[in-house]
Amino acid sequence: MPTSYNVRFWDIRERSGRRKPFEVRWAVAGREKSESYLTKPLADSRKAELITAARNGEAFDLETRLPLSELRKQKQAVTWYDHSVAFIDSRWDTTPAKSRPGFADALASITPALVKSETGRPDHRVLRRALYSWSYNKKAREQEPRQEWADALDWLKKQSISVSELEDPLILRKALQALSTKLNGKPAAARTARRKRVCFNQAMTFAAESKYFTTMANPLDSVNWTPPRTSEEVDPECVANPRQVAQLLTAVRAQGPRGESMEAFFGCMYHAAMRPSEVVNLRVEQCHLPTKGWGTLTLRRGMVRAGRAWTDDGTAHDQRSLKWRAPEESRPIPIPPIFVQMLRQHLKDHGTAKDGRVFQTLRGGIVQESGYGEVWARARKAALSPADQASLLAKRPYDLRHAGISFWLHSGVDPAECARRAGHSLAVMFRIYAKVLAQSQERANKRIDAAMEEWDTPPERGEIRR
Repeated sequence: MPTSYNVRFWDIRERSGRRKPFEVRWAVAGREKSESYLTKPLADSRKAELITAARNGEAFDLETRLPLSELRKQKQAVTWYDHSVAFIDSRWDTTPAKSRPGFADALASITPALVKSETGRPDHRVLRRALYSWSYNKKAREQEPRQEWADALDWLKKQSISVSELEDPLILRKALQALSTKLNGKPAAARTARRKRVCFNQAMTFAAESKYFTTMANPLDSVNWTPPRTSEEVDPECVANPRQVAQLLTAVRAQGPRGESMEAFFGCMYHAAMRPSEVVNLRVEQCHLPTKGWGTLTLRRGMVRAGRAWTDDGTAHDQRSLKWRAPEESRPIPIPPIFVQMLRQHLKDHGTAKDGRVFQTLRGGIVQESGYGEVWARARKAALSPADQASLLAKRPYDLRHAGISFWLHSGVDPAECARRAGHSLAVMFRIYAKVLAQSQERANKRIDAAMEEWDTPPERGEIRR
């Protein structure tokens, strides 16, 4: 942090008419600072403290204009609990509603481990719930917590260690162990541990920026922690081929009025490789559906269920920009004629919701994950053999998106264009679909071999090869 030894003091100034009329004034490297006090003796005492620090050769912080020893005491008084709440507040307005519970869950896992003593610890489930549902929910803190939570949090506030103590690698490892362990003591899933570690790292960076440590570096960077192994690659076993997809969509449609209204919903995930949140929020004005040939879906926003407790307006769903896109950025996706006709028939048979959504429940509501998940489970049971039902094949509706992208890649579509249509970066495309791309490379190698063999064969009499 920038400091200076160039400190200048002025006489105490009395400003009549103010509740605290006596003003102590000083400047650090030309930057003025003042504090007001109720009586002149209090002001004199404060000025004497500052002068003593300067005479002892102590540096003053340029930002706060306070002696470094005083600044360190202030920082040491801030507990991890208080800091973690401040971190949540600093991110709340810019964090999508769907991501807010993830931050709360991560910190609720870590904070109970960062305490000075276990004496009198409340029930761990009560404490965890109090942190998740109240402390780390900015909107919830507008109301008082229920008494059981308040009692648990009172204990935590007293026992929480100071933020500055997290410079100790041993304490950091306690936090890392906590985020890697479930409530029942068993290891957390690798993806969960990684997600929570990302949140913890961001909170630690915020602490470093707030100058709670002796340096501006994040202490977590110096801890050698091996995250649990996880794989983002799509397993080819879960990828359905076009014939299987057709059978599954037929089984969806066969489920009566509910299924008939969902066939095109699942078709969006396959033919346009859309994410479920994008399908739920698809509007009729985003659909270009000509009577012949290819059409286009121009995606603009997604809709996810975040829960009323986490959205700003108190509704259950949150609309947001497309994943990895700027707020107003769109993503046009060409769709084949067979799917254009499916969507045209859907709109003819079912119309749209009042707000223009293409898909709705039978009562006009927003399509829920639990609802379309139930329809998909029945379709798998009807369309697949017992062996396929027991496998990973199209286990989740999201696997239709994987199937659609895999089909594009198998068809020879340039990976960069596949990534654009799917809303991925090219790097993510190569990482997630590595096994699918490897299969495509094998076919490409065979084509090259065939071409080379053709050229190795002597030409027929009179044949000229160019």
